[in-house]
Amino acid sequence: MIASTRFSAALSALFTCILLATGCSTAPESHTDRADLHDDTTTALRRVQRADPSLRDFLDRAYGYAVFPSVGKGGVVVGGAYGRGEVFEQGRGIGYADLTQGSVGAQLGGQTYTEIVVLENADALNKFRSGNFEFAASASAIALKAGAAATARYDKGVAVFVLPRGGLMFEASIGGQKFNFQPADSSGNPTGRDTSTGRTHTDTEVRTETSTTRPS
Repeated sequence: MIASTRFSAALSALFTCILLATGCSTAPESHTDRADLHDDTTTALRRVQRADPSLRDFLDRAYGYAVFPSVGKGGVVVGGAYGRGEVFEQGRGIGYADLTQGSVGAQLGGQTYTEIVVLENADALNKFRSGNFEFAASASAIALKAGAAATARYDKGVAVFVLPRGGLMFEASIGGQKFNFQPADSSGNPTGRDTSTGRTHTDTEVRTETSTTRPS
């Protein structure tokens, strides 16, 4: 219930940004929201590996991967989807990513699933981080079940796995998904350039935010 509420709020915020014709930050804005996303990501990784234990080895052999705990397909506008997640390089968290697909509706409805984008090598990860990463219309995802990752193959350095967050497996269309990336430091604070907004998050902003979140 808590995760669903978090995702509904994120989708609503994205729609607000579209209405205002302004950019939304790829990384969660507050320390609390970033901690919540990290918890959701950790839970999602455990869940997908329970569904398919062979996925652990696939991820261990990959150069990097992005984990989107909750990707929702909006029920208001057909084909719309949004998700926010964390990005890892050789097992180490390096930043945040968000994905959009089609037109996003004002409320959550329809399908919700976890998506893992696995990047085979450094070149694939660098392309993902560029801010110009997009799946072709014909792109497909691998539905996670026992043994699925053991026979999975990369397509141009990328493999995508999906697992529904409840109910029966459905066909998750990932064609046209677009990704933005925001780097982060070892503490999870956003740094560098957000490819979604073009804005650069400075060290001063990180120190200011950290100081305001410390207990008195």
